[in-house]
Amino acid sequence: MIYAVWVPLLMPFVAVPAARRLADALSPVRAVRLLASTGLGLALCSLLALALLVVPGATRFSAVSAFGELVRPLSDAAPAAVPLAAAALALLAGCAAAVTRTTRRHWAELHRSAQPSECTGGELAVLRDSRPDAYALPGRPGTPGRIVVTTGMLRALDPAERDALLAHERAHLAGHHHLFIAAAEVAALCHPALRSLRAPMGYALERCADEAAASAVGDRRVAARAIGRAALAARAAEGAAQLRPRVALAAAAGPVPRRVAALLGRSAPRPRVGRVAAAALLACLVVSGAAALDATSDLHSSIEAAQGENPQH
Repeated sequence: MIYAVWVPLLMPFVAVPAARRLADALSPVRAVRLLASTGLGLALCSLLALALLVVPGATRFSAVSAFGELVRPLSDAAPAAVPLAAAALALLAGCAAAVTRTTRRHWAELHRSAQPSECTGGELAVLRDSRPDAYALPGRPGTPGRIVVTTGMLRALDPAERDALLAHERAHLAGHHHLFIAAAEVAALCHPALRSLRAPMGYALERCADEAAASAVGDRRVAARAIGRAALAARAAEGAAQLRPRVALAAAAGPVPRRVAALLGRSAPRPRVGRVAAAALLACLVVSGAAALDATSDLHSSIEAAQGENPQH
């Protein structure tokens, strides 16, 4: 176990370079799904590895040995296993606390932002504010999300651009994109290397909404113009971004020039690079999972031997 258990903890550092290439190389929908599944998978494997590191050191204590019915210490429970187990346990506790704190904060933001707006019609909420801004606000469980747009943003765009902007935000709600953002956030809290997945995930989600907006209005140039003008207007208005809850998804967020170039066909997906990056990510996930399973099996055999159930081990 001593070697295999470290693989899930190191593999996220190997996966990050491939993940950074994925968002531009693959179609947005495929990139989002692969980034989310790989990030969560690597995070779970790393948590399992930390849990496996706790066990040998914990069995050095008589209470734990008695509970596990061990007749002798584990073969790999060296003296250094105790401080290693303490460090792993502290990391697990820190991850649990961070995930709990983030979940509570997001829930509180959703609750605060659920108050009625000044002008509401169905899914659209219009705020009387001269600062241009627009974003998709996911609803709490059992409640629909809303598109929030200020009067300043409506004045900054022509009718066709407004339609494209609203279609963009509607795609965020229909695709439940906030769940993918949450998945990337949880993965980042479980392993520091996985924090680098948040930027490509956010970009891929915005590209998904961009493509949906272009399809809805039937003109990629209109969609590109709407996104570019909305971003320029929002950035020119000082403090506009402060209106948004952190759980919101906004058309003016992220690397807008790259998104506009993709809509205008100036940066097409690169299938070969995408396939290589996707294969590298999947390989990292498979190796991490296999190593975690191998370490689990090895620890199980060691526990059986220490219980006297497998004396030939």
